[in-house]
Amino acid sequence: MTTASQRIAEVLPLCPTDLLTPDQVADALGLSHRTLAAWRSNRRTPLPYVKVGSRIRYRRQDVAAWLESQTRNAGAQP
Repeated sequence: MTTASQRIAEVLPLCPTDLLTPDQVADALGLSHRTLAAWRSNRRTPLPYVKVGSRIRYRRQDVAAWLESQTRNAGAQP
C-alpha cells in the first residue's frame, strides 16, 4: 500500500521547490479540488499555499510536510 507522500513522489518527480496545481495536489491526496478550495476559504486545514497572481499553487515540500504532520499512531491520544 502506498502513502499519499509516496504517490506524490511517484507522480510528480520534481524538485522540492516546484509548484503544484490544486488538481495535482488533490489527485495525490485523493481529494477533490473543491475540498482544497474549501480548506483555503475557511482555513480549516493549515495546508500552506502560494497565490501567484490569481492562481493557487502548493509547494511540494509543504504538501509533504503537512502530510507528515497528519500522521497519527493507533491508540495515541490526539
